[in-house]
Amino acid sequence: TKGLKDLFLVLLTVALGQIGNFLAYTAVPTVLVTPLGALGVPFGSILASYLLKEKLNILGKLGCLLSCAGSVVLIIHSPKSESVTTQAELEEKLTNPVFVGYLCIVLLMLLLLIFWIAPAHGPTNIMVYISICSLLGSFTVPSTKGIGLAAQDIFHNNPSSQRALYLCLVLLAVLGCSIIIQFRYINKALECFDSSVFGAIYYVVFTTLVLLASAILFREWSNVGVVDFLGMACGFTTVSIGIVLIQVFKEFNFSIGDLNKPNMKTD
Repeated sequence: TKGLKDLFLVLLTVALGQIGNFLAYTAVPTVLVTPLGALGVPFGSILASYLLKEKLNILGKLGCLLSCAGSVVLIIHSPKSESVTTQAELEEKLTNPVFVGYLCIVLLMLLLLIFWIAPAHGPTNIMVYISICSLLGSFTVPSTKGIGLAAQDIFHNNPSSQRALYLCLVLLAVLGCSIIIQFRYINKALECFDSSVFGAIYYVVFTTLVLLASAILFREWSNVGVVDFLGMACGFTTVSIGIVLIQVFKEFNFSIGDLNKPNMKTD
């Protein structure tokens, strides 16, 4: 009974998290939501240290601080308004030749990685599985945002409601396929590589490619000035360094007390 309750709580937590992500992507620019998803790592580490009594070393605490500081910088310098707010604008963006060309390049790279490179080099090169999952993120996040925009017109009694329904179904199919394939290759990666290293590298590559896809599709960077662009770049870099410190160095036995130990040199 206890095991079923724990499983139910885990599923409920995951479901609520995904609903929160969905609402966030429909409400604010993607360039803000995606990097801020990293806040789950420091908050999870802090809760685990108190509730599960897991050890959080000084590097992990520094990583939590950097992640939170970088997130504040991202919020300050992020775009203040949406570039796509209606279904008609979304359809126009999806048929843009630049975005279509980007999708063709991504699909070609995925085919090469999945059918040729992954079988031969996947178990020995961590970047193969990370590249597959990150490139699929180019479909996941824009599809999630597109579903939210299309769903607004589905229940309206107007000629565009049926088109919105078809668009929503297509985006749901793309989202479902991309998530299933991502889960498969994430499991493969976790079987072959350390989960901490994989998680840190995956966050950086995934976020970078998602921001690239969103920038091409939604053009959210068009209203961002040079100062805000540099601010977001610095904020994302700070968050990424924090995630690496939390994930990669969490097994290091290092504390503030170690700084007071005398450095014994031998001739």
